[in-house]
Amino acid sequence: MKKLKFTEQKDVDLVRLDLGTGKGLNKPAGFIGVDIVKHKEVDKVCDLRKRWPWKSNSVDELNANYLIQYLKPEERVHFVNEAFRVLKPGGKLAVVVPHWCTSKAWGDLAAYFPPVSEAWFMSLNKAWREAQNYQTVDYDCDFDFTLGYSIHPQIQSRNQEFIQDAITWKKEAAQDTCATLTKLQR
Repeated sequence: MKKLKFTEQKDVDLVRLDLGTGKGLNKPAGFIGVDIVKHKEVDKVCDLRKRWPWKSNSVDELNANYLIQYLKPEERVHFVNEAFRVLKPGGKLAVVVPHWCTSKAWGDLAAYFPPVSEAWFMSLNKAWREAQNYQTVDYDCDFDFTLGYSIHPQIQSRNQEFIQDAITWKKEAAQDTCATLTKLQR
């Protein structure tokens, strides 16, 4: 019997971008750092408020941690439309923003109003927009999404029922909203 050798698939063909990478403190391994300001960990200087330099359907994965709240509402629309354009079908955009109910969502004067809430992610799905007769914003994107939260350290050890109740009713329980958007095929 001939033994087959396992060959590890290299990620060299994957295009993965860490958008708003800043100084690269949380840049995932294997990601290209993208920011408007050049730092050591920035591989590509790019103003994400303008058309992105990547071709349509050319990017496998996008990461945007603590970036979207610094965009004006109309820039947020542009951001998700561009993300949709450059992602390959099935490609993913991971987003982390301060939860709208935390003081850090309201205390950072560089962030724009309104804070990003769970409802915003629903509006990025074309079927949801059509079902709601949602016509106020020029979204071209069509994402499916999953949501999660980073939980305040003082309640992390509590049971799931307590945590869910706290997320729903208690300020500061959910520290961040963590979303994974998946580009739907058209």
